[in-house]
Amino acid sequence: MICHLRSIRLARGLSQGALGKLVGVKRQAIYDLEAGRYLPNTALALRLAKVLDCTVEDLFGLEEPERDYPVNLVGPAAPPGSRVSLAKVRESLIAYGLEGKWMLADGLQPADGLMQAGGVRLLQDEKYLARKALLLGCDPAFAILEAHVSRKAPDVRLQCRFASSLKALKELSAGHTHLAATHLHNSGPGEANLQMARQIITGSPFSLIAFSQFEEGLMVAPGNPLGIKTVADLVLPGLRFVNRGRGAALRLLLDERLQQAGLLPENISGYHQLVASHLEGARLVALRAADAALGLRAVAAATGLDFVPLEAVRCDLVIPHDLQDHPAIKVLLDVLQTRAWRQELASLPGYNSSSTGMIIGEL
Repeated sequence: MICHLRSIRLARGLSQGALGKLVGVKRQAIYDLEAGRYLPNTALALRLAKVLDCTVEDLFGLEEPERDYPVNLVGPAAPPGSRVSLAKVRESLIAYGLEGKWMLADGLQPADGLMQAGGVRLLQDEKYLARKALLLGCDPAFAILEAHVSRKAPDVRLQCRFASSLKALKELSAGHTHLAATHLHNSGPGEANLQMARQIITGSPFSLIAFSQFEEGLMVAPGNPLGIKTVADLVLPGLRFVNRGRGAALRLLLDERLQQAGLLPENISGYHQLVASHLEGARLVALRAADAALGLRAVAAATGLDFVPLEAVRCDLVIPHDLQDHPAIKVLLDVLQTRAWRQELASLPGYNSSSTGMIIGEL
């Protein structure tokens, strides 16, 4: 079933709780409807349409059955479930694989302005900037999210910029970004992402929305020639390790595992040698300049490395309440509920989309 309830509700300026009261159901029921976890009966559908001044067909519809299209695959054969990039050239649908080195790509990034002595000279229309939202975080899947947002609403843009969990939250608290992402692992009974956000963000109520789940661990050379199985193996003589900076979620996970194993950072050669991202660490391992680096299974797969899993964690989006009606954020929240987004996310190595779009907590 296709559900447009959320976008119509927001257009009417109603919260989930307020709409629930108007139609005689609990807020959770509205949330479940918008998440596609609950099918309304006829009476509820009619009440919703009346309150929102629209038709039932405006709110709910049947999804078109999935179908397969003829395609010309360029390059190596791709097994079922492989991710591809598509282009329609004249009357033919052309596919290029997105596995291996094509999963991650570098390139010069377009600018929105040029700094001048007295400020900044815009290279984009102000109206464009008003419909653009910035997301800080370090989940590589954000690049795919950008594309899904653009496909759903070409007149808005989501820009994702790399930042550690701690830095992203600090910049959000400072008003330097619309959204932040954090992926701390839960070492106690509470939600670590929510606890950290509450500590850092002050004076701005927010919602914490689940974005993805992925495997974190150690990226090692193909075939794992040193036989690394746990963080305790990082003390092997001659092993060269590269670490992440303070505030990175993976650094916090490593430090906790070292403490549990009774190891000191000084026992690891390279503990104080830092890289700025998962990809930078992976490149050093791929070039044989390091033997192990912290990263995600997806990044290891994209760079041809082997992977030693340590933890499966959830990445959450922190969204201030006063920015939830931003055009790009509204589209983003709709995208998280779509079948296309969940299917592509789940197809990535080490990823899981079972919790995507769920409300984890609010402040």
